[in-house]
Amino acid sequence: MASAQAPRIDVLDFYGLHKTQEAAVRQALGAKETDPLPASKGDAEERIDGVSGVVESHLEAVWDAGKTILYVGIEERGAPHFDLREAPEGDMKLPEVMTTEYRHFIESSASASRANITAEDLTQGHARSADPATRAIQDRFPLFATDHLAELRDVLRNSSDEEQRATAAYIIGYAPNKLDVVNDLQYALRDADAGVRANATRSLIAIEVLSKLDSKLGIKISPTWFITMLNSLSWSDRNRAVAALQVLTDKADQSVLDQIREGALQSLVEMARWKTLAHALPPFLLLGRIAGLPEEEVKAAWIGGDRESVITRVTASALKKKSK
Repeated sequence: MASAQAPRIDVLDFYGLHKTQEAAVRQALGAKETDPLPASKGDAEERIDGVSGVVESHLEAVWDAGKTILYVGIEERGAPHFDLREAPEGDMKLPEVMTTEYRHFIESSASASRANITAEDLTQGHARSADPATRAIQDRFPLFATDHLAELRDVLRNSSDEEQRATAAYIIGYAPNKLDVVNDLQYALRDADAGVRANATRSLIAIEVLSKLDSKLGIKISPTWFITMLNSLSWSDRNRAVAALQVLTDKADQSVLDQIREGALQSLVEMARWKTLAHALPPFLLLGRIAGLPEEEVKAAWIGGDRESVITRVTASALKKKSK
């Protein structure tokens, strides 16, 4: 996490603290705002794991708008758990040309991001970057997915190499028949590696966008794993799960909203209270949908700095539904 000249912590934020006192976790962390990032992520997590009632912890540094944000995730005894699959042990690999092209894509995408070119068109069910160089690479992926679908599936499920699995999770999303690969991608949502889970989520979000545009395709993406992912120890998992659920619920699908309320309401509430506004807004908007509030009303509360009014209404409506 940190180097000899570690960045200093601008924002320190927490999630998973329901019974455990924040002060106890701060003391075990041994760092506060304005301090450098912990010299050893593993050592800091081990100290926090020793706090009474804590089963496991996870530190994740995020850089946003020039600030260093350190998120400290806690899983308490008896709390909801996002269960990951053990890493596979097979030695299968993708054709070298696919691995090379994916690496070129990563480099090109990073270069575009530094130039502030981050927009993507998802309407075809897979991403096409606004950056011409990156898009040119992406446009070669559908042919890879067509010609090597069996290999992509095999690597995604059985390769011990996490880079190979991450590559497969991204490229398989470019298969022309999206219905064919939904189950493969949903399987990858519980991969042991965060990069694989991230690519699987990106691919599924794009496919869901296409399914909303053309219902005749018959594509159905289950919200179950994304809802469970909201309870993950990983900040990145939570952040991406919210993005996926925003797409899945953009037409106010009440059954999905009810599942979110029953499976991860507490996690969403604490995310909506995060100090970094850009990170708190998406879960806050999702809470508004769960409560059935007009989006204009939710946005007005946000602009007015009144997050708690919406959170109170969401939790009250949840208690009311539970009592019925």
